[in-house]
Amino acid sequence: CQDNPKEKEAASEVSEAMAETAGADVQRFPMKKVFWGDTHHHTALSGDAFGGGTRLNAEDSYRLALGETLKSNTGQTVKMKRPLDFLCITDHAEGFGVFIEIDNGNPVLMTDSIARRWNELLQGGEEEAKQLAVEIPYAMANNKLPEPVTNPETAVPILRKAWQDFTSTAEKYNQPGKFTAFISYEWTSVPTGNNLHRNVIFRDDKKQADQILPFSALQSEDPEDLWTWMASYEDKTGGEMLAIPHNGNLSGGLMFAPKTMSGEPLSREYAEARSRWEPLFEIFQIKGASETHPTLSTEDEFADFGVLGWDNGNLTIDILETEEQRKYQNVRQALLNGMAMEGDLRANPFKYGLVGASDTHTSIPHHDEDEFWGKHTTNEPMPERVTEVTKKLNGVTRYGYHYTSAGYTAVYAEANTRADLWDGMKRKEAYGTSGTRIELRVFGGFDFSDSDLEAMPDAGYQRGVPMGGDLKGSADTREVSFLIHAKKDPLWANLDRIQVVKGWIEDGKPMEKIYNVAWSGDRKPDASGNLSPVGNTVNLTDSSFENTIGAPELMTVWKDPDFNPEQAAFYYVRVLEIPSPTWILYDKVKYGLTDLPGEAPLIQQERAWSSPIWYSPK
Repeated sequence: CQDNPKEKEAASEVSEAMAETAGADVQRFPMKKVFWGDTHHHTALSGDAFGGGTRLNAEDSYRLALGETLKSNTGQTVKMKRPLDFLCITDHAEGFGVFIEIDNGNPVLMTDSIARRWNELLQGGEEEAKQLAVEIPYAMANNKLPEPVTNPETAVPILRKAWQDFTSTAEKYNQPGKFTAFISYEWTSVPTGNNLHRNVIFRDDKKQADQILPFSALQSEDPEDLWTWMASYEDKTGGEMLAIPHNGNLSGGLMFAPKTMSGEPLSREYAEARSRWEPLFEIFQIKGASETHPTLSTEDEFADFGVLGWDNGNLTIDILETEEQRKYQNVRQALLNGMAMEGDLRANPFKYGLVGASDTHTSIPHHDEDEFWGKHTTNEPMPERVTEVTKKLNGVTRYGYHYTSAGYTAVYAEANTRADLWDGMKRKEAYGTSGTRIELRVFGGFDFSDSDLEAMPDAGYQRGVPMGGDLKGSADTREVSFLIHAKKDPLWANLDRIQVVKGWIEDGKPMEKIYNVAWSGDRKPDASGNLSPVGNTVNLTDSSFENTIGAPELMTVWKDPDFNPEQAAFYYVRVLEIPSPTWILYDKVKYGLTDLPGEAPLIQQERAWSSPIWYSPK
């Protein structure tokens, strides 16, 4: 953390000017409203994005998120169908803004041979861009960035300017009540290629954020050191921040490991720190889902969603995935393991809420299947992107069709401001989707009835807790019940079903069960509670589908038929849509592709995942 009195004074003036214009026009919703955004987004400030050809910057991202029309990195017209309510631009701290300076030929950086080579490649064409797209992420993942980038004496002035320019841009586009531009960044720890990345989200404005420089994995790859730095930020500035881990599915078993980075067993202090600084986990993004895996959740018929191509190795494929690693990579197992640890530690290290995001590296915050803009510039609309080889190592090949179209974060808050949205994330009253805008509300309580559905959300807040909350049992607790209400995305597919995913520990073993609790049509569950498929209206010839099946809205009061008042448990809700086309099918039709691999998914059931509600006995 570094002090600069002049910067503080300037930031204070900006903050005061914002405060004068923010208050009166902000509409507030006492019963909270859902707001849509992306908590994981990269621009040209990220080295791997810039090296791969991204030239759109943070200002371009905000303009697109607000609904403006721009040209993409490849010269194509792009405009979101629906603007976002908020955006967290999370460029990598490692080399933040440096690659723009390398491209400019900054003389300080040109003293290094690697930087000079990259400068030459940046002046080249498509082949040079592809080479950079390989070299830069490798250098970032293996701490082999050019020496001036890692040397504080030369790097800090460049980083400070880039950071303060970014925070100024965020202030420029932050419009309390209309659009929230969070100050945020990504801490990109990749020990031996294992993904331990965290997106760090500030509650604060430029006044606080400019008092520090982002803590990077070049300083430490241990998340405990990140948490320590976050605590020092709060002590120094009086501000607040939280971190959101992502892609446990590519962590080589380290994301939710039962040991620390130094190999020590988890302690109560560790569990409390992790829970304090990391209230949320990113369950879905362009690089797949981290909910569970078919080999772990053998009774879950929908466990394979977002798994294809991402269950074979870590982020860099330097380490191939094993069954043992898989137990510590997905959030459902982490929720179970955390509950098991709580008995000994008296704290739960993995008590996560759930969100979705994109991880786009194109500066384009667009997630729709029928207008997929990809992760990198090579994934922007073009015929070759479906079968493009994006990574090949150790006998594993990842292709363009392995990428999903990204997800959304939905937050319940009283207003569209940094403070209100951040508070909603902190208390875990948030959920993630696979890119659809399903509106989902969940409350847990002990005596909800059908009449309470008519009184939502009032009844939920008055006599229960929302998603992300805790239910405390008492001596006379006999049942637990949930108010669940889901509405379809008005521009997308009808709903198939609502499921409740329950987890608990029994005789020392983690247990899980999936309950179908509401569904469309006149289907009847079998003796085991399973439902027949909802059907399929997708036309593979023209990539169309019909909302002639499914339901626009589903709601229920569900009571756990297997409830044991003496047994702790977590419950989260999963909502599935009817089958709809993937971006791959849209590309197939648009470009007349005829030789796609058989495993390339053309149809999927998009979904939403609520943050869990935890029940604990007296």
